[in-house]
Amino acid sequence: MGMALTVVITGASRGIGKALAIQFAAAGYELLLSARHAEGLAVTVKQLREQFPNSKIHKKAVDLSIAEQAMELGQWCLSFSTPDILINNAGLYQPGSLKDEPAGQLEKHLQVNLGSAYHLTRVLLPTMIQRGTGHIFNICSIASLQAYPNGGSYCISKHALHGFTQNLREELKPTGVKVTGVYPGAVLTDSWGDFDNSSGRILEADDVAKMVLQAAQLSPQACVEQIVLRPRLGDL
Repeated sequence: MGMALTVVITGASRGIGKALAIQFAAAGYELLLSARHAEGLAVTVKQLREQFPNSKIHKKAVDLSIAEQAMELGQWCLSFSTPDILINNAGLYQPGSLKDEPAGQLEKHLQVNLGSAYHLTRVLLPTMIQRGTGHIFNICSIASLQAYPNGGSYCISKHALHGFTQNLREELKPTGVKVTGVYPGAVLTDSWGDFDNSSGRILEADDVAKMVLQAAQLSPQACVEQIVLRPRLGDL
């Protein structure tokens, strides 16, 4: 077997990001993981190394709401290799209505939910294009496709990430680099607090991770453009 393929995952310490890290480690990928909180990231990486002792796993704690740190993460990734897969998963969710959410909420959401993906992707793109292969996944949300009450700036920022994804797909068609937008409905992550999912009302993070891994393993000429995944019973 040749060199292991590498995957970059942001927001990797918990939720969908952690589920992605587990799936890709199990599939034999080399992992480059980032998250905002160093402690949480260290705990996750320790668990992954215990579970997958043969995996190469690297970590870097950065605050991706700051453009310079997102670009720095990109340079750090390139110090290992040109990534085969980039998963822009870092995200912020704060509910609020446009008429009364606090000042600065839009800027904060745009910096995390759009800016992180935009700045990191732009650092990694030139070498991916040069190589002629690669796959970028943006973890959007059904909030990217449809507004809902109390979605506020979160919905706006996820619509923006969807726009970025479509733009990127169009631009990269001739280059060999694939782009996939991932649009999950409600997923059991920390933002749901102590939600009781014993009845299986909402998705598990693992559902999303499995779909991303599958889409990453198709032939070079196939590009899954959108993965829309909702609870079987529909949105809450």
